[in-house]
Amino acid sequence: MAGDYAVIALYVVGMIGIGWWGLKLAKTKSDYLVAGRRLGWFMYSGTMSAVVLGGASTIGGIGLGYKFGISGAWLVLSIGIGIIVLHAAFARRLVKLRVYTVGEMLDLRYGGSTSTISGVVMWGYTLMLTVTSTLAFSAVVKVLFDVDPKIGILIGGSIVVLYSVLGGMWSITLTDIAQFVIKTIGILFILLPVALTKAGGFDGMRARLDASYFEFTAIGGETIVTLLLVYGFGLLIGQDIWQRVFTARTPEIATGGGLISGVYCLVYAVSGALIGTAAKSLYPALASKDDAFATIVEDLLPTGVRGLVLAAALSAMMSTASGALIACSTVSTSDLMAKFRRKSAATDDDVHKNRMTTLVLGILAIGIAMLVTSVVSALTIAYDILVGGLLVAIIGALFWKRGTRQGAVVSMIVGTVAVIVFMIRDGVEANSPIYWGLGASLVTYVLVSLLTPRTPEAILSVWTRRLNGSAADEEEAAKAAV
Repeated sequence: MAGDYAVIALYVVGMIGIGWWGLKLAKTKSDYLVAGRRLGWFMYSGTMSAVVLGGASTIGGIGLGYKFGISGAWLVLSIGIGIIVLHAAFARRLVKLRVYTVGEMLDLRYGGSTSTISGVVMWGYTLMLTVTSTLAFSAVVKVLFDVDPKIGILIGGSIVVLYSVLGGMWSITLTDIAQFVIKTIGILFILLPVALTKAGGFDGMRARLDASYFEFTAIGGETIVTLLLVYGFGLLIGQDIWQRVFTARTPEIATGGGLISGVYCLVYAVSGALIGTAAKSLYPALASKDDAFATIVEDLLPTGVRGLVLAAALSAMMSTASGALIACSTVSTSDLMAKFRRKSAATDDDVHKNRMTTLVLGILAIGIAMLVTSVVSALTIAYDILVGGLLVAIIGALFWKRGTRQGAVVSMIVGTVAVIVFMIRDGVEANSPIYWGLGASLVTYVLVSLLTPRTPEAILSVWTRRLNGSAADEEEAAKAAV
């Protein structure tokens, strides 16, 4: 394993070095939270792909392929579809708004008093997403060192927290690009062809597996619809995703780069499912589907190459963990903590507060990850709460002028409570929580909005100006004046 250790060590040192470089770039709040809104199409598409394809998409996606075959791709396919829809329909609007959080967008549209509630929901989502990716580190460390999974969580989580704290979104963006390249080589160009070859290709797998493993809908129609609802819609409204959209230099870059990222996600989805299917044909009696990735890497790859693929898996986990962590920090400082202190202009002191918040939340996420056992369960909790609580209010803000602040607030509360209640009643991975949460949120949003006064025209006019790009013009004028 000496060659593997050397590759992993180089990878870790590289990530920390890039994080230190990002420290020099993160001088303002805009730099730290949204990379100065300066990313071009390549960096944008690479970092977007990196943040959405994390430990659950890699370890969990391969695990679903092990359990269901090719239809196990639907979890990551839903993510890819969500990214495509987001950038085809919403990205241009979001870039023009020039905000930092989903809560700020809701306050702008509804006239205030919504960001606290939406911030609490988004905080829970981003924290659990950080936990999910941090939890996945244990699978890689298990292969490398055969130690307690908690040690893997502590090591991987500490690295992510370190470079995220140093340079914020600039460090995360730069590390994401490196991680995107490593992940593409390791998973798509090494592990996929090796796994298929060792399994004897499709003919070899068909000879050993049930025909259902090669049916695209074998996972079940209800499950497919639920995955599309939870992850497809979840990608439309997540703070971690929106914050990446805000980094684009122009609306056109956001749209084009995002569509490229979405297509990449579709390819990644099918690849992961095929790797899992190959693992099932080679190792039919694994104790857990989530062991498929670790087993196939450990048994099939030579020293050095194995280290590169493990680095690719680490890349997937770290990119999502760091993106979720900075999103959680941003929600904390902009939507929650800001309510308890007077607003002031962005200064270096604001950057210091963001760094300290990121550090505290990173430590909290590592602690929670040591208590959670299932990657997919943790991800399901995060997305169910997000979609059930916020989807209706956000979509209503963008497309229904009659929606009111009262309707948005009530729908967020009712939807979130419904999701939590049905998770307790039916189980975390049940399909019912998201349906009840969305249904309750939609009904209350429409009814309360129709029963309360319309949003004042003064608020809607500011909203319309922002959507037309006035915020960007005002920022440019302010810079020119300085």
